[in-house]
Amino acid sequence: MPAEPGGPGVPRPDITFAYGAAAGLAGDLLLGDPRRGHPVAVFGRAAAAVERGLWRDHRGWGALHTAVCTGGAVAAGALASACTRRSRAAAVALTAAATWAVVGGTSLGREARAIGGALAAGDVEVARERLPHLCGRDPQALDGPGIARAVVESVAENTSDAVVGALFWGAVGGVPGLVGFRAVNTLDAMVGHKSPRHRRYGWASARLDDLAGWPGARLTALLATASGGDPRGAARAWHRDAAKHPSPNAGPVEAAFAGALGVRLGGTLSYGGRVEHRPVLNGGAGRAVEVADIERAVRLSRRVGLLALAVCAGGRLAAGALRRRRS
Repeated sequence: MPAEPGGPGVPRPDITFAYGAAAGLAGDLLLGDPRRGHPVAVFGRAAAAVERGLWRDHRGWGALHTAVCTGGAVAAGALASACTRRSRAAAVALTAAATWAVVGGTSLGREARAIGGALAAGDVEVARERLPHLCGRDPQALDGPGIARAVVESVAENTSDAVVGALFWGAVGGVPGLVGFRAVNTLDAMVGHKSPRHRRYGWASARLDDLAGWPGARLTALLATASGGDPRGAARAWHRDAAKHPSPNAGPVEAAFAGALGVRLGGTLSYGGRVEHRPVLNGGAGRAVEVADIERAVRLSRRVGLLALAVCAGGRLAAGALRRRRS
């Protein structure tokens, strides 16, 4: 592994990320999420404890909560990186461990396939029981086709949140970027929903998640368009329908997946007893989601994740080479 001019054992950040991210993604593909003591779960418990101490029905206190939790995660990542700055092997191992901990593509596919299997067997009740493991929809309000559509939408959105976005920020910021993005995304899932308790308190977390997720969502949509079964249809749906979605990041991803798979996404859904009527994505050209589309969505998600690794690692290596050439 190449080293910096400062010494034979000093890791080069671009090489460290490329090797470590590839190893971490391979670990996710082979092993899935850690079974016990998942770092994201540990962070979630810590963030919940901070919320208990800080909660006020006020945006300012919510912003403080976001700053404390996100800043703490980034600082921990930076400290860990500093401890490995003189060892190539340790730096790569740390990057690999962080990548494995923050990406969740294999678990995403596993949950989606479990629900798809239950639907294929005609067991809608089992599918309803498993759906909360994947998304926050009200399962009792959904029939079989509604569950299948929810799964495909969740696979699309979480490909960006759980894989591509993390790889993008890892390429930009190394281990602090990896853990910082996952911290932001986790906080949004915890307090960013527009419940009465979090409408003001979670505002900062939701806005920061929108900002952090913006580049990963566009990269996900681009890669889904390029690697899906219908690139023209995906590009058309992305261009025409993405802005209709209430989320600035879920819109491009879900629209591109809808076009790539040739299905319709969006429409009426229910979260926590709150009914939303969302615009239909790819409505003019797509058909209703079928159970078999869950497997197609999972395979597309896997391709997008692998392509994202190539793009992010390649971009980081290219940036490093350019910087060395200029110095």
